[in-house]
Parts: sequence; structure tokens; C-alpha cells
Amino acid sequence: MLELKGITKDYPSGDTVVHALKGISVAFRDQEFVSILGQSGCGKTTLLNIIGGLDHYTRGDLIINGRSTKSYQDRDWDTYRNHSVGFVFQSYNLIPHQSVIANVEMALLLSGAPRADRRARAAAALAQVGLAEQMHKRPNQLSGGQMQRVAIARAIVNDPEIILADEPTGALDTETSVEVMEILKRLSRDRLVIMVTHNPQLAEEYSDRIVRIRDGEVTSDSRPVDAEAESLTPEQIQEHAVADARKGKRGMSYLSAIQLSFNNLMTKKGRTFLTAFAGSIGIIGIALILSLSDGAQNYIAETEETTMGSYPLTIQKTAVDMASMMSAMMGTGDTKGEAPKGTAESKNIVTDMVESIGGGATENDMKAIKQWLETNPGDISDLVTDIQYNYSTPLNVFKDDTSAGAVQVNPATVMNALGISTSGSTQTQLMSSMASTGQGYDVWSELLSSKKAVDRDWKLVDGRMPQAWNEVVIALDEHGRISDYTLYALGMLDQSDLKGMMRNVLAGKKVEGAKETSYSYDELMKLVFRLVPESSKYQKQADGTWKDMSEDAAFMKSAVAAGEQVHVVGVVRATGDAGATVARYGGVLYPASLMKHMVETVAASDVVAAQKADPGTDIFTGYPFSDTASATMSLDEIESMIGMMGGEQATQAQAYIDQMRAQGSSDEEIAAAFSKLMSSQTDDATYDGNLEKLGAASLDDPSVIQIYPVDFKAKEQIDTLIDDYNKDIKAAGEGSEIQYTDIVGTLMSSVTSIVNSLTYILIAFVAISLVVSSIMIGIITYISVLERTKEIGILRAIGASKRDVSRIFTAETFITGLVSGLLGVGITVLLDFPVNWIIEAVAGVRNLAAVPAGAGAVLVLISVALALAAGLAPSRMAAKKDPVTALRTE
Repeated sequence: MLELKGITKDYPSGDTVVHALKGISVAFRDQEFVSILGQSGCGKTTLLNIIGGLDHYTRGDLIINGRSTKSYQDRDWDTYRNHSVGFVFQSYNLIPHQSVIANVEMALLLSGAPRADRRARAAAALAQVGLAEQMHKRPNQLSGGQMQRVAIARAIVNDPEIILADEPTGALDTETSVEVMEILKRLSRDRLVIMVTHNPQLAEEYSDRIVRIRDGEVTSDSRPVDAEAESLTPEQIQEHAVADARKGKRGMSYLSAIQLSFNNLMTKKGRTFLTAFAGSIGIIGIALILSLSDGAQNYIAETEETTMGSYPLTIQKTAVDMASMMSAMMGTGDTKGEAPKGTAESKNIVTDMVESIGGGATENDMKAIKQWLETNPGDISDLVTDIQYNYSTPLNVFKDDTSAGAVQVNPATVMNALGISTSGSTQTQLMSSMASTGQGYDVWSELLSSKKAVDRDWKLVDGRMPQAWNEVVIALDEHGRISDYTLYALGMLDQSDLKGMMRNVLAGKKVEGAKETSYSYDELMKLVFRLVPESSKYQKQADGTWKDMSEDAAFMKSAVAAGEQVHVVGVVRATGDAGATVARYGGVLYPASLMKHMVETVAASDVVAAQKADPGTDIFTGYPFSDTASATMSLDEIESMIGMMGGEQATQAQAYIDQMRAQGSSDEEIAAAFSKLMSSQTDDATYDGNLEKLGAASLDDPSVIQIYPVDFKAKEQIDTLIDDYNKDIKAAGEGSEIQYTDIVGTLMSSVTSIVNSLTYILIAFVAISLVVSSIMIGIITYISVLERTKEIGILRAIGASKRDVSRIFTAETFITGLVSGLLGVGITVLLDFPVNWIIEAVAGVRNLAAVPAGAGAVLVLISVALALAAGLAPSRMAAKKDPVTALRTE
């Protein structure tokens, strides 16, 4: 039972108060048709709104099924309107962008009913009012009577206990009014129907009871209810409370809110698209920047990866921190700030660089590092294509044919033929020029031990790959060509021609370009070379010392003839994946066993054995290392030693003694001066230095270790392994940490930092447009709230909570933000095509710009988040709107 006790409603109006209802007390039966009659402005609609929970009384009490509503919260009123009350308005109040059946379903949607159940019950309600065939039409496709019947169907679809009709026939003709009244009369058989009207004929004809109101007070009641007699028992009140609790209030789902908002946006496609497009401009800008930035990063990574073959991770016996040195060179470590006013302070760049070289230089324990690597730490063998161990032993290779004298092919002597090794400004400029073209390199390069890596980098075009230590292959570039530098180095072209060209250049004469030559694979495979170990260049003298004979043409010719032969057994061609320098200019590839054989050969030579047999004596002079005892030698002993030396050196020494005698020096003074001179020549000589001069090395103690990672990710894992090794060494306090050089990584990290900095700066500028677009979306949402104010009132009338209303407009901003984000990313993807064409035309880099999938998704999320943030204020404003005021808005 519904009962009003002393209901008063006051409206503040400036300094006065308008009393709309003045202590109305009236009760209603569960099943009856009650008409409330009165003139306009007497408080009929206000009373109806209070009964329906749209408006709240100032004083008094509204009792629903024995329960006072004084303690009702917003949630309780929402549940009451959704489950217990159905509204029928004079102006229909249908949502125009929803279909007929969707309008009817709305109350069920708010109650959380399943979709199938909603559709079935809505169809049944429409059939009950005779509109089963019109369910898929829009409200503007119906007549006034049909729209009112839709409103009635919406009111009854949730099977409410109370139907509240506010002037339901006020906008209808007589015939249609009768149809609507018949429907309301039929509904009153099993529920309470309260109709507000100022038409006494309709009230008399269809109502079971008429309540008249004037100036906010009840003036008559044709069939009053004895509230005490009709009051519910405590058990009945409890039953109603339990039933109400079961109804609950699940509210509108976010998906339903999105659907409702989407339908509304589709009625304004043009404005929606323009809003979304405007919001996408900032996304487009940021996405384009990220496309280029990510493309540049990928290009840098690819460049770093492809150059790993040329610039592996390098561990040297004496290592320098390249990063510190570069930082010092660039002056980026200066943190002193501004100089005092009126003074000019020095900025130590050169000093810092020298300090970084000296202070940053460390000695690596190469023997310990080699042993560590051979234990396969962290399965490093799976992370590398090869680990090469290089030794201080020079790989001296000569041309087999000595008819024109001994022609050295490795290390290459092409630069010497050009005169670049000499001093002078012209030669220095030429050297810089040649270095800039990348031509200053040895044409002999060690093959990687991994067959997979070799097959990746090289394609065998003739012959076979090396199988023995004395077998090599000729390497061509990826176009099947070989540079003239390589041909000069290998002695296939005469280096004397280079000297002639250089003389002409220095004389200012015109130099004609050399004619290109070609060689068959058979010609290349007929090439034979000779190994001449560094130790073979020394000859034992009569006094037991050893003399460097490398300047003696006849001796060197015989040394080459005695050298072991090296044969070319195949020809390979570089693939596009090869990164080594030899892959760009051509050269000779040899197996690691060749260098191992050279180290062993030098170690077994007589001159090395002689130095090792007497480690305290310099075998080149016969004097002890750093021995000052020579100062006690007599002049006769010195002259006897000079006589045994022979050659030009003896002649010069004797001339020195004769000159001092002519100047009147005594024999003792001459002996002291000569001993001092000999001492100065032997002070710098050391046992280890002599062995290195002879090319002697130990296979267990390399001078350089080169690590070739499989890929960039593997390089990072190797970096981590080395860092872990250094931590263990530091913690144990034994041995030395590994200092390695990553030239490409150091250079590329600087480039990456620059790219990142530019990216952040550009994004910061473009982000301003995102803020502007967010403000615009907020304004558009605010306009939408104003446009949909009546819809807000309708939704609140059928049970929507403030949260539901807020969710609808939040969903609208969500859709706008999502479309903006997707549109921005999509347009960027299309713009990347012309951007890539321009970059390829200008820089020759293909497919640089591409929107990263992850970044695209993040940008869409950012667009949605900004749109949601922009819509928070308008959506809260919509939720706070008074439903009664909203329903009156047109």
C-alpha cells in the first residue's frame, strides 16, 4: 500500500518560499485507477513526482508497503523507480536515437536483465499495447498515439506495482485518447494507476477514484482509504522488504552504456567524425614521430648488427675506456658551470682526454680470460658465431714469385708505395683521404670457425673451402668484384705504377685512371704464396749476436724461397649479410690453423730459442739487458768488440772514437763515453720486447680476443656475462677485471641518445595539441549533455542512477577517444608510405618509418584516457542534474 502523510513541498524563490504542497495526506490501494484533478499549477505533477521518487518532499513522509522513505538513499530511490514505478508522460519522452523496442527495453537494461529476456519481455509489452509490428521503427516514424502506447509499454515492461500517468492524453486526439485510457483502465485491474489530469470527463468515465487538489491541498476524495484498516501487518511488511531486497539494483553495464552512446553518436555522424579527426591530429603527430624514431632505432640496431662482423667485441692486452675518452673529447664531462664574471677560465678537454687514456688504460689478463671463455660460461658458445684469438706474431706472407724480388703481400705495403708512411703535410692529407675511404687495411682476414656463419656471409663460387692450415680462398665482394687495393697488395698489380701516379700527383700533373682488369677464377686459384715468419728475417753473426736482415734484398729473396707455400683452393663471394671489411673490398680468407702454425713455427725457430736460452742477454747486441758494467770496459776491449761487429755499424763506431781522439780526449774518457752510448741503446731493450720483436707468442696468451655475437640480443647477453665475471673478480679480490671495446656500441649509443632526445622534444611540442583536443572533446561532451538533458530525465525516471548517467557520457567520450586514437594511428600508417618514399629518395634507406604495434596501441590508450579525463566534468554534471528539471527541458 502507498501512503502519503502530511507531505509538504517548498521551493525557494529568491527571498520567498513557494509552497507547492501543503500537508497532503492520502493513501492508495494496491489495485485501483485514481485520477488527480486540479487546475494547472495546483501541485498535481509535483505530487506525482514525489510519489514516483523523482522529487523529494520537504516535510512529511511517504510510506511504501509499510516502510518509511525518510531513510531512503539515492540507490533506494533508483531501485524503487526501476522496479516499482512506471511513468507515462504527456509528451511521451521517448529517446529519439533508440528504436521502439530499445526504448521499451531500457528499464530492463537498467535492472540488469539478460539480453534474451529483455527482448522477449519488451516484445510482449509492445504486443500488449498493439505495437508488435512497429518494434524496429524509430519514435519519429510513429504517430502521437503510437508513441504514447510505446511509453505505456515501457512503463509496464518491468511489471511495476504503480503506473504514474501525467496528462497521458493531453497531446492526443479524442479517438486516440480513448485507446490510451482503455489501456490504462485495463492495467488498473492488477496494479495501482495514478493519473494526473485536468479533464473531468475522462476522470469520471475511467477512474475508480477521483482526488481533487487546489493550491497544494486535497479538497475532496471520492473514495478515501482507511489507512489504519488497510495497513499491512508486520509479517507483510517484512515480506515486501525481502521482495525488494531480491530485486536488487545491478545498474547499467558499461557495454550497454557504450551501445546507447554509440547510437546517439550515429545520429550526429558528421560532428562525431570531425571531433574524432580533430582529436586524432595530436595522435598523428606523435605517431609519425615515433614511426621515424623507431625506424631510426631499428636502422641503428640493424647497422650495429651488420657491422658486428667488422667490429666485434674486442678484448686487448692493454685496453682503453673508449666511452670515457669520447666523453672527454666532446667535453661532455664538464660540470663546473659558469666562469666568474669578468674572467675566462680554461676548459680542460685535451688534458681530460689524455688522463682518460692514461688513467683509463688497463692491463687485461689475457691468459685468464682465454681460460674463462674456454669453460663456456653461460653457454656463451650458443651466443657467438666465433671467438677469435689473435697473437702478436705477424702473419708475414710473400708472393711466391721472387723474380722481381721479395714482394710482401701481408701486411699490405700499398700505403708505403704511395709514400703515406713518410712525414709531411701533403702525405698526411693523402693518408687522411685514403683512411676516409676505408682503404687502409690488411687484405688477409681470418675465417670464422662457424660453418653456419661462413655459409651466411660467403657463397662458394669455385673450388672448395680450406681444409688444411696452408689453404686459403680468394674473397670477392657481393657483386663479384675485387678492389684494386687488394690486387696491388697481392702483387697482381705492380706497386711501382702507384709510385709513378703519386709522383705525377705531387707534381701537379694529370693522372689517368687505371684500366679495369679481370681475372678468371682459374687464374685466381693458381696463386701461390709463401710464409716468412718474423724470426726468419734474422741471421746469426760471427760474434753470436743476431742481425735483422729484412733490408737485405738477397737475404729476403732466399728467405721467401725457403718459406712454406700457401695455396688458393677456392673463390668465395660475399653475401649481403657479410659485414667484414674484406667483404666490401675483396681479399684472402685463411683458417685459424694458419695463424696457429705461424705461432708454432716462430716458437720453434733458432733465434727465439737463442733468446730463451739466455734470457739475461740481448741477442741483438750481446750485452746484458740494462747492464751498466759496460762502463768499465777498456778502450782496447771496445775496439776489439767493434772489429768483430763489422759492416757499417762498426765503421760508424770507429769514426766516433777517432773523432774523440782528434779532439784530444784520453783513452779513459773515450771508453766512458762509448760505454754510456752503448748503455743508452740497451736500456730500452727487454727480454719480452725482444721476443715480441721476433714475433714469438704463446697460444695460451693471445694479444687480442675478438668475440662475434650471433645477434644484437646475444651481444647484450655477452655484456651481462662479462659484467658478472667482473663482479665475481672484484668480490674475490683476485685477478683483473675485463676491459673490452665495443666501438659500434659506443658510437651507436651516442646516435641513439641524440635520436631519443629529438624524439622527446618533438613529442613534447606535439603533446600540446593533445591537450587542446582533450579540451575540445570536453566541450563537445558538455554540449552533448545539454542536448541530451531530456534523455537524462527519462533515464532517471525509469530507474537510472547517477552512476548510470555518468557512465553513459563517459562511454561517449570513450568512443570518441577510441575513434580518435584508431583514426590517428590509421592515418599515420597511410602517411608512412609517402614518408618512406621521400626518405628512400633522399637517403637511400628503405621502409624506415613504420608505426610500432606497441606504440600504436599505447597511443590509442592515451587517446582514450585523455578523452575520458576530458569527459569527467561533463559526465559528473550530467549525473547531478535534477530529473524533474531535466524532463521539463526541450
